[in-house]
Amino acid sequence: MKNVLFLFLCLVGVSLFAQPSNNNPKELVPTLTFATTVEDYGIIKKGSEPNRTFSFKNTGNAPLLITEAKASCGCTVPTFPQGAILPGESSEIIVRYDTQRVGLISKSVTILSNAGEPVVLKITGEVKD
Repeated sequence: MKNVLFLFLCLVGVSLFAQPSNNNPKELVPTLTFATTVEDYGIIKKGSEPNRTFSFKNTGNAPLLITEAKASCGCTVPTFPQGAILPGESSEIIVRYDTQRVGLISKSVTILSNAGEPVVLKITGEVKD
């Protein structure tokens, strides 16, 4: 009986100390917050302005590092900041679409950072002759 009680107390003790701390104010976490994740080109003429800007802010309490921006195809090229974005600072990601291609636009750019989950940015619209 003593062994069962001892085992039970050990399991309860381990479970109490193994709980993650969600209220630790000293935990440093960057947070990537975009103003919008979708930019619509609308209906544009062939050769129109190819760039769209996605503004974001680090709303966390640690420096934010964007490690990669992966486009869904070669006709879409993202440019992202290479340095750290400090807490409270804003920056932008510029997405360039090849507006020489006539047709519907439906592309995505996946943003990878030290903020955790990837963020998917989307561009939509249509290029006409």
